[in-house]
Amino acid sequence: MFAMAWFTRQKPGVEGSPEGEEKRVRTEGLWQKCESCSQIIWKKALDENFQCCPKCNHHFRLDARARIALLLDGEYQEFDQGLSSTDPLKFVDSRPYAEKLKAAQSSTQLSDAVVAAAGSLDGRPVQICSMESKFIGGSMGAVVGEKITRTIERSLASRQPLIVVSATGGARMQEGAISLVQMAKISAALMRLDDARIPYVSVLTDPTTGGVTASFAMLGDLNIAEPGALIGFAGPRVIEQSMRTKLPAGFQRSEFLLDHGFLDAVVKRAELKGYIARALRFFCD
Repeated sequence: MFAMAWFTRQKPGVEGSPEGEEKRVRTEGLWQKCESCSQIIWKKALDENFQCCPKCNHHFRLDARARIALLLDGEYQEFDQGLSSTDPLKFVDSRPYAEKLKAAQSSTQLSDAVVAAAGSLDGRPVQICSMESKFIGGSMGAVVGEKITRTIERSLASRQPLIVVSATGGARMQEGAISLVQMAKISAALMRLDDARIPYVSVLTDPTTGGVTASFAMLGDLNIAEPGALIGFAGPRVIEQSMRTKLPAGFQRSEFLLDHGFLDAVVKRAELKGYIARALRFFCD
């Protein structure tokens, strides 16, 4: 009896014991698995490395405000925070569009899929827009189009350079043609910016697809992408099925696009702010 009790006794720190539960709670959320190389990474090391895997340099996705904090010097002023879609088509698919909007607004604490702000980058005043891929896939509807267009107009009025960071699945189908006309609306505003000779830097991150790629994401005076970013119009699977052919390795990744002349540069996240600062000195000074 004594021997059986010894074998079944709960050891300190074993899962299921109070000590084990406490240990699990203390360590939970401190580690993250790399999506590319499967390396288990200490989250503090990931934070110190700009959310990039220290082993394979895989760039994890960032939210919109983290992008702005990465590029700007410090405090910034945010604009048009109250703009929100009115669900003009009363669209319903798996569930009403209005419900999807409320859920996305609650989970991201944003009114829509882009943050518009003004601040300084390496001491230079700039206007910036950063898209949020977690808000209905970072899709572009009327609000995204309006906020980016207003940012372009502020850039024109202040003669400050414009930076747009794209992270999107393209136009928002729940707003139909209303979302598609945003492509022309933003592109026309960017033409005015070009006529005024004010630089526009487009930063393409993973993913940048659909109508955003087909419009403002590729209209920069300088088009920069992060390593390994998916960039294209239709997805690779759709293209393969349409063309009935096998696509080359790395198709629609930023390195492939750079090799084929669609991008000006592929820049690591840690070097992105310095790269843009040098580019703006070239354009403006």
